[in-house]
Parts: sequence; C-alpha cells; structure tokens
Amino acid sequence: MQRVVITGIGIISCLGNDPDTVAKALYEGRSGVVLDEERLALGFASGLTGKVDFDAKARFNRKQRKTMPDFAMQACAAAMDALQHAGLDASEVRNDRNGLVFGCDSSALSAVEQVDLLRDRGETCLIGSGHIFRGLTSTITMNLNTLLKTKGVSLTISSACSSGGHAVGLASDLIALGRQERIICGGAQEINWQSICSFDALGAFSTAGDPHKASRPFDAGRDGLVPSGGAAALVLESYEAAQKRGATILGEILGYGFSSDGENISVPSSEGLSRAMSMALDHAGVQPGEIDYLNAHATSTPLGDAAEAANILRVFGEQTPPVGAIKAMTGHEFWMSGASQVVYSTLMAAHGFMAPTINFEAPDSQTEKLNILKTVREQSPKRVLCNSAGFGGSNASLVLGFGA
Repeated sequence: MQRVVITGIGIISCLGNDPDTVAKALYEGRSGVVLDEERLALGFASGLTGKVDFDAKARFNRKQRKTMPDFAMQACAAAMDALQHAGLDASEVRNDRNGLVFGCDSSALSAVEQVDLLRDRGETCLIGSGHIFRGLTSTITMNLNTLLKTKGVSLTISSACSSGGHAVGLASDLIALGRQERIICGGAQEINWQSICSFDALGAFSTAGDPHKASRPFDAGRDGLVPSGGAAALVLESYEAAQKRGATILGEILGYGFSSDGENISVPSSEGLSRAMSMALDHAGVQPGEIDYLNAHATSTPLGDAAEAANILRVFGEQTPPVGAIKAMTGHEFWMSGASQVVYSTLMAAHGFMAPTINFEAPDSQTEKLNILKTVREQSPKRVLCNSAGFGGSNASLVLGFGA
C-alpha cells in the first residue's frame, strides 16, 4: 500500500479565496456569515448565509463559463490553485495516472434557470446549450477534466453533506492501492437561495439576530445551521511520487472510515458516525488518545450536534481531544464541508495553531463532556480526525497526519 500525502490546497470560501487569507481568518476566529435581505423578502424564515466573493470573469473566459455554474467555477479555480500550490504544471497531469474525484450533490440553479427560459421563450431550442452541462451533479469533474485534460479517474461523489469527505477518502484509497499516482479531489457547494429554500422550509436554519454569532456548534443556545458554500480542493499523491519530484509535503491521509446509520433519513443516530471514526482510526493505526484535534462536523443544529457528541464520547470516552467546530465561522458548507475541513486542518498545521470554536459559551447536558476548544491554541496539530455526516445517515471520517 502506498502512503498518500497532501502536496497542494486551494480554497474559495466565505473566509477568503486563498490559503493565507483563510488561515488568518481561522486564527482570528472571524465569521464569514452575513444577512441576505433578499431571502427575507422572498419569504425565508432565515436570511443568514455565508458570503463568497469570487470574480468568475477574472478566472474563466466566456466559453468556459457557459458550461459551468458558479460553484463549478469556484471548484475549478480551487483545483488550479491547488495544482499551483503543489508546484505542478498542467502538462504534468495530462496522463492516465492523474485523476479527479469531487464531492457534489446538487446543481439546483441551472434547473430553475432553464425552466424559466423555456417559459419565457417558448421553445427548448432557445434555452441554450450550456445548461445541460451546468445542471448535472457531475458538472465539476466533467468541466475540470476538460480544462486540465487529465486522463485518469473522473468521478463525482454524491452523499449529501459527507460528499466532500468521501471524495477525499476515495481518492486516497485509489492512490494507496496504486490505481492512480495523483488525484485532485475536493468538494463544492452552490450558495444561491434557490438551492436551499427547502432546507429553510424544514426550519433547519438559525434565525439569530447577529449573523456573526448565529452559528453556535455544541452551544446550549444553538438554534439551527447557517447555509454556506464555495469550494475546496487538494492535490493528493503517493509519497513516492511526491518525493521523486521534490514536492513539499503538507500532510498525510493516514486513515479513512465510512459508515451508514441504517435508521432515519434526516435524524442522525447515536452510533453510526462512531463506526466511521473507529474505522478511520483502525485504518490509520492510530489510538484515540493520539488524536490531538478533532475537527467536528458540528453544524449547530440541536439534534445533529447532540448526536455527534454521543458518537465522539462512544469512541473517546470522557477524555476527548480538543474539539473544534469550524462551522461556527463558515456556516455549514454542505457538500464541500468534508473536503474543506481537510484544507482548514492543513492550514492550521502549516501555521502552527488550532482554531477556536467561536460563539461557544456554555454546553448543554448532551455536549458538556466534550473538550471544546474555545480559544485559539498556539500549537500545531499532529494527528487530526475530521468528521462529516449527511442526510440518509452517510458518514465519513478521515485521520490526517502532520509533521513527524
């Protein structure tokens, strides 16, 4: 089995569009959540959202933009940034040993737009040819494959909010097995209101008054998640390939675990995620006590955070590692969140700190036994466990290694 290392990262998020800006935001505990008045005017119960500032025209020409929704452009930009960060030229990935695996579970806006165009113009031939490629869930990998001209694996993983985590895990497995030498992987989430109005209808979103304090993972006062999005990308490659080309190794994927609850379509179980965590730890050959930072899924919902707390305690007992919930700053990045957690963890390790869980004031009876990291810790994590979980009870856990 090949060792699998991280050699490049790219990020487009509400915290910034480059690694240094995002690392600074994480260190400072700065929120990227805003209030969108348009959503309230449309009838949303909550107007809260993460805000991504991204100039697509500065990165892609008109022909390229024609076949990509916003989030696919963000994913392609993050992927190309990750390649540059890894010190790779595009020509080096144009072979069948280099591939793509991304997590994505919707492309809602394009479907709405093409229906509106048909109703307005009265003929399908007047919709335009780009929407067929923009509306597919696999829009990221099909467009990125065309842009980069990779010739290896090209897959999109759809498993709700665990999509990004599974994409990184599957990419790692393919490299470890020797099936691919290098994979650009990650996840992306559209941030428009059209894609999440049904979530709002469920009463899943926070209605707090202060946007910066709305997302409150594990806190007794949490009242729902804040929707967000963007894109995260990583270059994973075999240790042998990275060493051969003299690449800077940022970290290592030590273990990948997965599970499904087999219970409720929307309510997470108290033991499903623990099986994914245990599998990831076993795969990595790491004991629970060796984890020094747990990057929690923690979306700030009453039921979800309580279930994750129970799962963490099932694996770690009452001596949990420091637990961080980045979604307090970013909101819930849905399909990209499992991949962005790996990027955020890599940034923390590179810059020598563990990010705080902002807005955490007091636990409730279900979260009181967790060792929640309330303030920034000036210490680089060495072994990190990242959790992601999605509707339908799909769970992914990753163990990351940094430094010696």
